[in-house]
Amino acid sequence: MFSTSDTIVAIATPPGRGGIGVIRLSGPEAHRIARCLIAHGRDLEPRHATFSVVRLKPNATHEGISVSAFDAIDQVVATYFPAPASYTGDDVVELSAHGSPVVLRAIVAAAIASGARLAEPGEFTLRAFLNGRIDLMQAEAVADLIDAVTPLQARAAFDQLQGTLTRTIGEIDAALFDLIARLEASVDFPEEGYHFVDPGALVHAIDALIARTRRLLLDAQRGRLVREGLQMAIVGKPNVGKSSVFNALVGTSRAIVTDVPGTTRDLVTEIIDLDGVRVTLVDTAGIRQAVDRIEAEGVARARQAQAVSDLILVVLDGAEPLDDSDREILLQTTECKRLIVSNKADLEPAWRDPNLLRVSARTMTGMPELREAVVAALDVEPLRDRPEITNVRHITLVQRAEDALIRARAATAGDEGSHSEEFVLADLQEARAALEEIVGRRGGDEVLEHIFAKFCIGK
Repeated sequence: MFSTSDTIVAIATPPGRGGIGVIRLSGPEAHRIARCLIAHGRDLEPRHATFSVVRLKPNATHEGISVSAFDAIDQVVATYFPAPASYTGDDVVELSAHGSPVVLRAIVAAAIASGARLAEPGEFTLRAFLNGRIDLMQAEAVADLIDAVTPLQARAAFDQLQGTLTRTIGEIDAALFDLIARLEASVDFPEEGYHFVDPGALVHAIDALIARTRRLLLDAQRGRLVREGLQMAIVGKPNVGKSSVFNALVGTSRAIVTDVPGTTRDLVTEIIDLDGVRVTLVDTAGIRQAVDRIEAEGVARARQAQAVSDLILVVLDGAEPLDDSDREILLQTTECKRLIVSNKADLEPAWRDPNLLRVSARTMTGMPELREAVVAALDVEPLRDRPEITNVRHITLVQRAEDALIRARAATAGDEGSHSEEFVLADLQEARAALEEIVGRRGGDEVLEHIFAKFCIGK
């Protein structure tokens, strides 16, 4: 794991140029290092924006910029958040400068020269977790919120960041803890004959816990759909307009479109929002007898994408008669969930099928109807309500907790109608361990490293 006793620094805004770029410092030396970088003559006032200029150390070169005696490189707004009331729980200083990559990297280099260390991916949020500012579910919600593509994804992630799932798991855990405590008391004083929970109440309490975990798991399918989305592959022979349909659905010229057969050699993907569902579109190479090894690999990848997609969009050329290649593709996709469209509706049709949707990727004719047809073909219920649980790690652990509760419920009957409190207790403790792993009270360093390695640097 990372050290938490030193001061870290990183650019907190996305790569590239922008109006503002933010450099974040966190750790015991954050305020001192920030004072070394700016011309402000006094200590920074907590939670107040302070305008100043950045002055780099003399007789040094930062990101190719030669620095003479205390050269000013940019104007900044410095904001100081003392521990523990900061994002990470440590002292934090954020320097908002102009969004030039050269300037931002120079400021980071100067901070490192003054004693900071470059932050690892997710290290700021990891410190927030380790310092008790957020739990592990909320930390994962930060990454989900950053990665959100649809408004529903963003709202679901924000709910988890606000602690809605934390409270639900906490309520289940509190009821489980009370039950475990009473059972442990019964086990610890067997000679007195005390039973702090009678068999009937025990069964009722476990049934109530199972019902609560089951409600979460019933919502899990919708949650995974919101978080992970679905995949749709666009297939067809060369020059039927697959890439044009792809671009029309995406809303931008993402894939190359030419009249040369075999232009698309590799998979081109883009994520779109369809009625709140994250859908990954895959534009594939035209399926035909390949003319070279590169095109053959493209066709092979097209078939692989077709095999793993939730929906196949088969594109036919409505301005040309159907040929053997079209019929072969239709035959190959018979067993798949598919939607067949006739493209080039702006041209004179060579054939008609009243059961197929006619579209024109060039004039956008029929494209709104195509989007509606895709949503209907994906067979997704309208996702108006935000699901409470979306993360596969959380779902797996809730399932583990429920399995343990079901075993505990079965153990209450025992042999010949008597229940063994020791067996019940062991299963209840296993259920509680799974719930504690969700929020991060249990689990090894490798779990934390796996989760936070997915974060971007600066967050």
